[in-house]
Amino acid sequence: MIGIVDYGMGNLHSVSKALERLELPYVLTEDIEVLQKTDGLLLPGVGAFPDAMATLNQMGLSSFLREWAEAGKPLLGICLGMQLLFEESDEHGLTEGLKLLPGRVERFSGQMADGTSYKVPHMGWNKLTFQQPNHPLLRNVEEGHVYFVHSYVVKEGSDDVLIATSEYDGTVPAVVGRANVLGTQFHPEKSSHVGISILRNFGELVAQGGGKSE
Repeated sequence: MIGIVDYGMGNLHSVSKALERLELPYVLTEDIEVLQKTDGLLLPGVGAFPDAMATLNQMGLSSFLREWAEAGKPLLGICLGMQLLFEESDEHGLTEGLKLLPGRVERFSGQMADGTSYKVPHMGWNKLTFQQPNHPLLRNVEEGHVYFVHSYVVKEGSDDVLIATSEYDGTVPAVVGRANVLGTQFHPEKSSHVGISILRNFGELVAQGGGKSE
């Protein structure tokens, strides 16, 4: 059973529908006691990092998620949910994240090194490049295109957490993870067969009880 963490800041309907299509059993709830009984967690997210962390803290979900990760149970963050897994964000001032993965979240500058401007947010389809092609999340997945919508990107992280990347004025960590703590910057539920395959693989990891590379 997969628990979708409902803290009021995620694409809950589209994520739920994707799991239904995959016939993966799930429960959508904010109730920690219910979430504790699941085998894996999805942490979706849309909105501002400080608001999300404030809500998670107020609901007692921050400490719960840290304890869950420390226990070695599978956790997958999506979009903002992925960014929350990292150490901090500079969105609207400095805000501490869940600190489950090394790295800092910063806004796209909107300007290339040569002074050329580019659009922020990074929105639309972009191609994945696999950094850890044997990772269980990428099993039987091709280096296709996935759908992004984000104005902030993980920087100053560690290369060992990069599972797949895209390019948008530099490297965009697109799939990240270390052991059981995983994340996608794009929306897998909106990313056609590539994204759905990644969600299916997460379901298999949950069934197996882990998230380590082979």
